[in-house]
Amino acid sequence: MRAIVQRVSRAQVSAGGEIVGKIGPGLLVLIGVSKTDTQADADYLAAKILGLRIFDDESGKMNRSLEESGGSVLAVSQFTLYGDARKGRRPSFDRAASPPLASELYEYFVAQIRRAGVVLETGRFQATMQVELINDGPVTILLDSSKAF
Repeated sequence: MRAIVQRVSRAQVSAGGEIVGKIGPGLLVLIGVSKTDTQADADYLAAKILGLRIFDDESGKMNRSLEESGGSVLAVSQFTLYGDARKGRRPSFDRAASPPLASELYEYFVAQIRRAGVVLETGRFQATMQVELINDGPVTILLDSSKAF
């Protein structure tokens, strides 16, 4: 699984002209699932995201986690994180998971974050969405579970 994690002052996602998820300070997490991912990949990403020390402490140093900062998460599924544009000009999405597998692991990931007691909002799976954010910092981190094991 891949995640783009952005520290935000606020973020929201709309689908069909309706706001379906909205947070204040916290993390916008774009999640992509590959064909070979399992619950272990989702567990890794959830734990890593919860523990990332990317929020400022009282000295202004990035030394606090999401849990310590009291921030929220806006999780948005994004299969295009597995786009491969090395050949030609049209990306291939062959490595992206099928919708049933992607949905299952995305929902599992969401449940792991919620289980930690973090306020979490989501986009709408398989919908065309518009994501708005104010990136705080900017701080943007790329995570890939395949590089962890």
